[in-house]
Amino acid sequence: MKNTLEVEVSSISQHGISLLVDNQEMFLSHDSFPWFRDASVCAVLNVQLLQRQHLYWPDLDIDLAVESIEHPERFPLIART
Repeated sequence: MKNTLEVEVSSISQHGISLLVDNQEMFLSHDSFPWFRDASVCAVLNVQLLQRQHLYWPDLDIDLAVESIEHPERFPLIART
């Protein structure tokens, strides 16, 4: 039997996205992860777990470490003017 890593978007709301990553539930708020706020449902649903700690949305060209979802305060967004 092949051991596979799995990820699934379980819900999308006005507040963010809920994911199941290897049977662990995670929430990506739009405040902490604004790139998903205006993304299409199809693009958000197309997520890949490339490695145990690496998620990728190819349609949006977004890479996220699972740690950044678990601890967004460690990865503050910095805007340049």
